[in-house]
Amino acid sequence: MMADIQSKTKTLQIKRTFSAPREKVFTAWTNPEELKKWWHISDNWSTPVAEVDLRVGGKYRLGMQDPTKDSPYVVGGKFQEVKSPEKLVYTWQWEGQDEKTLVTVEFHARGNSTEVILTHGEFMETKTMEEHTQGWHGCLDQLNKIC
Repeated sequence: MMADIQSKTKTLQIKRTFSAPREKVFTAWTNPEELKKWWHISDNWSTPVAEVDLRVGGKYRLGMQDPTKDSPYVVGGKFQEVKSPEKLVYTWQWEGQDEKTLVTVEFHARGNSTEVILTHGEFMETKTMEEHTQGWHGCLDQLNKIC
């Protein structure tokens, strides 16, 4: 039965190139002060929560604030793999929700630019995967403004 469930999970993948060195993009992804500058889906949103214990087994919490809501949407998890400045693998679970997914971010140097390959998988529902795809595109648009 478990193989059945796993074979039905969904995965999104986004590739984006940033005009910044790999170390800068990696730092933007892992430093709380840098995350506050971009980890939100549009200009009018903010990032009031950014906590990162960057080590295997370390935890993180990120919260993006919709200006029309009273409290932020907060996600958290644990780092499974940390290879600075090449790769991050971490669990992903929105506070108050049961579904846990897995994010892998690869940072590839491309001259003076960095190609980021974001893989977010193990979604049980297509709708949830599509919502995350839209969210990630919004966040990556914000990251592009600082990198």
